[in-house]
Amino acid sequence: MPSFQQFRLPDAGEGLTEAEIAAWHVAVGDTVAINQTIVEIETAKSLVDLPSPFAGVVTRLLVEEGTTVEVGTPIIEIDTDPTGEAPADAAPGAGPEVPVHGPTSDADPVQAGAPVARHASAAAEPAAEADEPGGAVLVGYGTAAAPTARRARFTSAEGDVDAGAAGPDATAAGAAPVRPATAGPGASRGGAAAPAPAAPAAMPTVRPGAVPTGEPAAVSGRRALAKPPVRKLARDLGVDLDSVVPTGPGGIVTREDVLAHQAAAEARVLATYPADDQPWLASGTVSPDGRQTRVPVKSVRKRTAEAMVTSAFTAPHVTVFQTVDVTRTMKLVQRLRQDKEFADVRVTPLLIAAKALLLAVRRHPDVNASWDEAAQEIVYKHYVNLGIAAATPRGLVVPNIKDAHRLGLHDLAEGLAALTSTARAGKVTPRDMSDGTITITNVGVFGIDTGTPILNPGEAAILAFGAIREQPWVHKGKIKVRHVTQLALSVDHRLVDGALGSMVLADVAAVLEDPAQALVWG
Repeated sequence: MPSFQQFRLPDAGEGLTEAEIAAWHVAVGDTVAINQTIVEIETAKSLVDLPSPFAGVVTRLLVEEGTTVEVGTPIIEIDTDPTGEAPADAAPGAGPEVPVHGPTSDADPVQAGAPVARHASAAAEPAAEADEPGGAVLVGYGTAAAPTARRARFTSAEGDVDAGAAGPDATAAGAAPVRPATAGPGASRGGAAAPAPAAPAAMPTVRPGAVPTGEPAAVSGRRALAKPPVRKLARDLGVDLDSVVPTGPGGIVTREDVLAHQAAAEARVLATYPADDQPWLASGTVSPDGRQTRVPVKSVRKRTAEAMVTSAFTAPHVTVFQTVDVTRTMKLVQRLRQDKEFADVRVTPLLIAAKALLLAVRRHPDVNASWDEAAQEIVYKHYVNLGIAAATPRGLVVPNIKDAHRLGLHDLAEGLAALTSTARAGKVTPRDMSDGTITITNVGVFGIDTGTPILNPGEAAILAFGAIREQPWVHKGKIKVRHVTQLALSVDHRLVDGALGSMVLADVAAVLEDPAQALVWG
């Protein structure tokens, strides 16, 4: 017999409490196998693919895409015995009942497009006739009569004014709504008389030269009054008449009103707009005037905000700066790019900066630590998981290269390349971002000289690597054009004092200024 199993949202890692259903990879009726990827979820840290723990046929998707649910919530139902026979007492064709209209509780989500189950009392009712008004009948809702439209006209100082909407679905201004006929036990099919439409309310008298209200029709709750040529002009210009402030006699929208409204709208050019390179706006709600989009704070952005607030207001930050001549580093980068040993990796100045930071940590291991507030202890790490801050469409993420202190220059380049590609693809896992010990943020790729970076929570130091520029520099007593950059190191002043932070930054600068120094310290 059919056996329906529900898969509950698991903890994707590190005690996460909720996740958003990003994309379903299966649909109702699909056959799935054990460990087949069925859904992609977005946690507070990354995108994670979830495999199916069951083999069978998908009967229901219990959560829609874009919905955030808590860990332990059922998200999919699978029939693990689809070929089994139903029990003898089951009615032919009977299956799992789906709610009639909407969920009955927060724990009973509805799958879009699922078949609607009828009550037993409704099964005996005959099907609706094809020519019956209102089309198909949803149990308990009756049928709806076709809407009626009535056009009202009156005379003003400027001539005939069309007070109705330009379309068949419009109703006369002030007309009472017509309630649809509801099928009842005494109603006969095809012979039920439609209720007479209510008489339209009397049109208000428009006095020529009356003072306009000074507010658009959308605010006053009525339809805008305008002549047909003015309505056509508004349609051609894409102007909503109901949003135009009327100045004509009796509150009539004139041609000048429409043109003035369009000119005012064009004058307020938006600084930003929902473009293809702004995917984060897709889940937001646009304001009626189109000037704002509100997007719920969730997933990576929410986690980043919480982490930065906690870090900024928990750890006392101190930042030290240094300007460095990196001309020799740039020459080394050029040589490595031509070296066949590095032909399979991308060599950048960031690679040399990362190696310089690792050497500085080796010389000053006290900086590789964290503050345990609960235990009132300083935890010194005997390994370096080097974090690289990466800006992605989903927000800032800081994955780290595990045991970076063990890697040579080529292996470190491979680790940077793998980390960067994974972050851009949005496939960073919670493990990739866990247990970082020290971080580099490469603000130079944005053309920024330097900044005061905020510590990644649980770490004691973060290095900002600025843009490399050609500029005049005193070299061997002469002014020459050299490659120069600025470095900034923020530290947690609870466990890293100014002296230690300065020595770490000075060591990084020394290697960038003369990469041969790495041979001495390495």
